[in-house]
Amino acid sequence: MEPAAKKAATAYETLSVRKVAGGTLTRVKHASAATLTDMVMSVFLPDDASDAVVPTLFYLSGLTCTDENFSMKAGAFLHATKHNIGLVIPDTSPRGANIEGEDASWEVGTGAGFYLDATKEPWSKNYRMYTYITQEVFEFLKANFPRLSTDSVGFTGHSMGGMGALTIAFKNPQVVTSVSAIAPICKFGPSGLSEKAFAAYLADASEAAQYDACELLKGSGGKLPFDDILVDQGDSDEFLEKLAPQSLVAAAQEVGQKLTLRMQKGFDHSYYFVSSFMGDHVAFHAKRLHAKLQNATRCVVDTAVVDTSMTGKPINCKAMVAFRAKEPLTLTDIVVAPPKAGEVRCKVIANALCHTDVYTLSGQDPEGLFPSILGHEAGCIVESVGEGVTSVKPGDHVIPCYTPQCCSPQCMFCQSPKTNLCPKIRGTQGKGLMPDGTSRFTDAKTGEPIFHFMGCSTFAEYTVLAEISCAKIDKAANLSEVCLLGCGVATGLGAVWNNAKVEAGSTVCVFGLGAVGLSVVQGAKEAGASAIFAVDINPSKFDFARKLGATSCVNPKDYDRPIQQVLVEMSPSGYGFDYTFDATGSVAVMRSALECAHRGWGQSCVIGVAPSGHEISTRPFQLVTGRRWLGTAFGGWKSRTDVPKLVERTLDGSLEIRHYVTHRLKGVAATNQAVDILHDGECLRCVVEY
Repeated sequence: MEPAAKKAATAYETLSVRKVAGGTLTRVKHASAATLTDMVMSVFLPDDASDAVVPTLFYLSGLTCTDENFSMKAGAFLHATKHNIGLVIPDTSPRGANIEGEDASWEVGTGAGFYLDATKEPWSKNYRMYTYITQEVFEFLKANFPRLSTDSVGFTGHSMGGMGALTIAFKNPQVVTSVSAIAPICKFGPSGLSEKAFAAYLADASEAAQYDACELLKGSGGKLPFDDILVDQGDSDEFLEKLAPQSLVAAAQEVGQKLTLRMQKGFDHSYYFVSSFMGDHVAFHAKRLHAKLQNATRCVVDTAVVDTSMTGKPINCKAMVAFRAKEPLTLTDIVVAPPKAGEVRCKVIANALCHTDVYTLSGQDPEGLFPSILGHEAGCIVESVGEGVTSVKPGDHVIPCYTPQCCSPQCMFCQSPKTNLCPKIRGTQGKGLMPDGTSRFTDAKTGEPIFHFMGCSTFAEYTVLAEISCAKIDKAANLSEVCLLGCGVATGLGAVWNNAKVEAGSTVCVFGLGAVGLSVVQGAKEAGASAIFAVDINPSKFDFARKLGATSCVNPKDYDRPIQQVLVEMSPSGYGFDYTFDATGSVAVMRSALECAHRGWGQSCVIGVAPSGHEISTRPFQLVTGRRWLGTAFGGWKSRTDVPKLVERTLDGSLEIRHYVTHRLKGVAATNQAVDILHDGECLRCVVEY
């Protein structure tokens, strides 16, 4: 970029800043080196707890519009917030270029820039919208809106803007990840809605092909990287014949490019049409853009080719073995046996350290067995399968789940919507063994067996799981992030959505602001809770809790009387909270949580795991006066059915979990370091990539 363009990219005037639909819409004006005029654009950013980078969706408006037509009429911001995606809405042309006749027609000049670079005088000096969008706006965003990704970018638009979205995407497939259009102008030339622009802007008729979506598509030879192109068109559109959507379909068929044209019955060309299907277009882009963004940070692993050379043979690998309680894990050479019937052997790609692992290592777990391989919050790739396994195959991506789901019609637990506690392998899993009562792990040096842990044992480079403990997920998901859905984060969200079933407008109080407690806060905000109190003795966690949705933060150390009494007085009604959650594992805190639940109907959910031998207590009067105590295991999720759905939500951007990963390490040997990091109190999740 020339120096003048770089200067233009950094200097701007803020015209307005508005809060809208869970985000912020900023309207700016800046001097453009491409158009030699001032240009206006709007930028929407959803609120985000970690200020993380979000994918960027460009919306290009149609003839006569400004950026404000979209902002006021399209209803896009709620969808963008839901899918955690940023929006960029440029203007449709230069304005005030002082070209004779620029305001004389709605089809050429002001409001009709057609997202091309004019080559014919007098327009060629200023009407360079293609360069402005594809170069200058990108530089402007990099300089001034760093949360907007310029690597995960989609384009959509309406009418003239639909034409711009298609042509920009087809000409820049190395930059544009996804593309869609609403009632686009599909042909650019001497007829139709582009007739006057064609005559005015281009010095040579042959130049039209580079702005004609059909010609660009045919010229691509079917080599464009788009898995699909979504186009919506109203069948009552007054411009239908001139828009020529069937020509675009024919061009796509000619080169084998998938294109989905949806003819929408009864819809015209207006923003009533745009707003009716904007949610579909945002969701279409969000899934693809979030997948691209996840791929940028995912573990480096060849997922296309799976080494099957060891199928049916033992695998020697490294593991961090817990030989005794209260001692550091030991890097150990182990042998992982082939999977037996109904079992799956997996390569572990990433593992998030959970407090339950540390709890067992501390010796407080009554079911803790040694020596064992701990770990249960992981992302894996299937290496081989045992006899009779049908739900996964080598190369599939899975999340191990300590709460299995056998799905048998004879299993009353799997068939009941009231629980996720399938007991199919509970007897052997609790003994640290596989379903046949034996272990798949042995110490390579001594030959002694090593116990399994929670049916997962992911502190090893390879592990063996029961098929009914494997949740098969979309390969597009980043295993180093979605591994969090194997336990803590999923548990907190599910406690809110599945167990307590928090309603919109209700009040919530959360005790303990680790990853689980914070995910309760996040879940309560999504559920529409009107007040969310976050309670912790570490005030350094409060800012993050507020970003996730906490409306008030309370430190029990600031008070010299029982915290439940303080909280009841602070509650909006003065009678306590509709829902309370303990995410500490302390039985004393569990009592506090119950006793600040609302008189008459309050529910208190126990999430934290208490040390061996500890019991909960309260006065019966607390229950007689309407409070209810309940608990949760894995948030009530039916693992094989529901975990893949949670992963899909991370891919479409409607569920953000990246902010829980505060530390990353490399190599299974780093697990002890991860334990130390978890103990220091500043860590939510430390992910170790193998």
